[in-house]
Amino acid sequence: MPGITVPLEAQIPRKKSNSPRAWQRMLSGRRLDLLDPSPVDIEIEDIAHGLARVARWNGQTIGDYAFSVAQHSLVVEAACRELSPGLSTEACMIALLHDSPEYVIGDMISPFKAVLGEGYRVFEDRLERAVHIRFGLPPVTDKKLKKLIKRADHISAWLEAVQLAGFSVSEANEIFGEPEVHSDMKLTPLPALEAQAQFVARFKVLLAEM
Repeated sequence: MPGITVPLEAQIPRKKSNSPRAWQRMLSGRRLDLLDPSPVDIEIEDIAHGLARVARWNGQTIGDYAFSVAQHSLVVEAACRELSPGLSTEACMIALLHDSPEYVIGDMISPFKAVLGEGYRVFEDRLERAVHIRFGLPPVTDKKLKKLIKRADHISAWLEAVQLAGFSVSEANEIFGEPEVHSDMKLTPLPALEAQAQFVARFKVLLAEM
């Protein structure tokens, strides 16, 4: 993979302290410090596994399965390509990983983010920076690409609201704003393992092109 080289040997256990534990063990065996995340502790398999099991809309969607952040990320990346034909592979990868911090912190709904304030954003930005460095991407996404991802995110959120979360078209337009373009994408929540596999597959395609 591009970016930093990650050693595969087991990590040295940290000394015990009286401070609350601020790291999470991943299924890969990595131990990610949530307060100071290191790129060497980030693996795409952990990201995909986590995002495929984080539900959008706090799980308040129709269907036998939750609509996961992994699926949402695939929709946003596809929408970015529709909005901007010829988008670079690097930009597509950034779009695919735009919600990657949520594999650690979950998908907090917008009203709760507003309650938490800027502290949440700082924490999220640290995780995103570490993810980007891990995969050889610019640590900070440029403003133009951020705007494009935001536009695609809005399209996905609107589609999810109307197709899966019980909102009428008029209600979605009033609360979220009518999307600038209307997509014909049909959303079907997938089992976690399938969503996870599709996310990793798309990542590998983009990685091979970078």
